[in-house]
Amino acid sequence: MLGYLGKWLSHYLSQPLPGARSLTPVNLEQLAACIAPGDVLLVEGNTRISTAIKYLTQSTWSHAALYVGEAYAQAGGGEHGLIEVDIREGVRRIGLDDFAGQHCRICRPVGLNDEDRQAVIDHAGQRLGYRYDMRNIVDLARYLLPEPPVPMRWRRRMLAFGSGDPTRAICSTLIAQAFQSIRYPILPRVAPAQSLDPGCWGCEIEVLYPRHFSHFVPRDFDVSPYFQVIKPTLDAHFDYRRLIWGDTQVTPDDGLDAPQNAKDRH
Repeated sequence: MLGYLGKWLSHYLSQPLPGARSLTPVNLEQLAACIAPGDVLLVEGNTRISTAIKYLTQSTWSHAALYVGEAYAQAGGGEHGLIEVDIREGVRRIGLDDFAGQHCRICRPVGLNDEDRQAVIDHAGQRLGYRYDMRNIVDLARYLLPEPPVPMRWRRRMLAFGSGDPTRAICSTLIAQAFQSIRYPILPRVAPAQSLDPGCWGCEIEVLYPRHFSHFVPRDFDVSPYFQVIKPTLDAHFDYRRLIWGDTQVTPDDGLDAPQNAKDRH
């Protein structure tokens, strides 16, 4: 009974909100040209669960996926593959086309060598097939309200799972575990400590302590000082002088797709 109810809830939460659309949808060709294996792709999202996650995290981003390129191609998704966690399907491999029409951002870890990058990809790839435990209704029901009345200090905790089932994962948890497996920092706790160097008596150093992976949310990769933000539009030799502007200003009520008489304003 609980499993059936969980499946119904997951189906309901994964449905797009009526009328929801992105104001700045990503150009898939530009995205494919600049994304690289090991990058984290953040997605705004347009589903019911996305709205709740964005509210709870006070962020634009509701979802994260790890770009793996051609790795694990046998699991589907084509040559431009990403590993993500879906509320209904669990850990799976998909393609960039699945995020067509969405607002996206690339967050790139800096300084990874080929071995470490492959270790991150393998850590996520070995978990393909992991699924949500649909019997834990509490974990799913918390997303029913788009803006749940939760105090600020409890919002991040509300996103952490409590059942302890090792075969369940959420998007940011899976990716955080992958990077922590090679000791790459995301948002660690930083504490001062005394240097052990005998030639530097009294010197203090910073010691990093990893946070528990269940406490990470998609926005953490955006605000992390250890990930470089890549915007596909700017990466494609952006030149504002070549933009084509319409004659009339668009108001918020008009939307961004109102037809205008375009003129090349060089």
